[in-house]
Amino acid sequence: MSSHRIAVIPGDGIGREVVPAARAVLDAVTARHAVSFEYEEFDWSCGGYLRDGTMMPPDGIERLRSFDAIFLGAVGDPRVPDHVSLWGLLIPIRRAFRQYVNLRPARLFPGVDGPLRAGSAIDLVVVRENVEGEYSEIGGRLSRGFPDEMAVQEAVFTRPGVTRIVDYALELAAGRSGRLTSATKSNGIVHTMPFWDEIVSERAAAHSTVEVTREHIDALCAKVVLDPGRFDVIVGSNLFGDILSDLTAAVTGSIGMAPSANLNPERDFPSMFEPVHGSAPDIAGRGVANPVGAIWSAAMMLDHLGHREAGAEVVDAIAATLADGSVRTPDLGGTATTGEFTGAVVAALGQR
Repeated sequence: MSSHRIAVIPGDGIGREVVPAARAVLDAVTARHAVSFEYEEFDWSCGGYLRDGTMMPPDGIERLRSFDAIFLGAVGDPRVPDHVSLWGLLIPIRRAFRQYVNLRPARLFPGVDGPLRAGSAIDLVVVRENVEGEYSEIGGRLSRGFPDEMAVQEAVFTRPGVTRIVDYALELAAGRSGRLTSATKSNGIVHTMPFWDEIVSERAAAHSTVEVTREHIDALCAKVVLDPGRFDVIVGSNLFGDILSDLTAAVTGSIGMAPSANLNPERDFPSMFEPVHGSAPDIAGRGVANPVGAIWSAAMMLDHLGHREAGAEVVDAIAATLADGSVRTPDLGGTATTGEFTGAVVAALGQR
């Protein structure tokens, strides 16, 4: 039997509802594949920040280091500024564990009515650079409180950082359709984006089987809405990838179905898996959150840990449940609870 230690951070809001849903599905599928997960839960959240003044304890990174993977529910609370929650938990984990790939698939499942016109087939992956770029710590504020107050934020693009994310995207595209789109804005951002474009061109030359196209981010967003089926793998900087991944999630019907993986491809450190939707305080506690994003993130975790068949079975069970159409959460036009939808996915696993 294969065994893995998983650190679980339910977080805030609906994170505490979708994490148990994902674990129920994981329990069902791992039992079929002789895989054992040992979970340890950490109550690190905005709730903890309001109580203790910190998002995680000073030794939090060291406590996570020995795990095989980290599973996160969601983090956020209206009483805690977003930059506090993000820089107090998620970004330190991503950077300490060199999780430089943020992988976000988007797929329009059969039976789901997306917001776009009928006939738009969507099955793509956004590869987001996850540890540098526009989300740097370099910068500051000057003359606070005075009329001439100013803020400076520096974007940081390194050759190793851009090269490794582009290489990852090229290799992923080579194993899919052989098509890669690079998000840029080199007509307006005069230093970092031309640098990004140069490295994309350099690395593309070493992957001659992949067709690489370049799109300015504003035009790319428009094309994703007008014709998402034309895209397969999209690679972008930290900011552009963040924007694109939420957009692609929305055009597949609900951001509640969007998964993500924060990967350290070399496996020197644990990778982290989380749904994209956030803590959704407006529906938290009602038991109606869509658990697909969390369940799909769990499937990505299985895949990363070497259990590809088990991960594929989970995604197939999600697809079968959505195609059946009798059990839908409110965001998809239904009335099912989180637990009812989760039960349907577990049942679909049992029918395989």
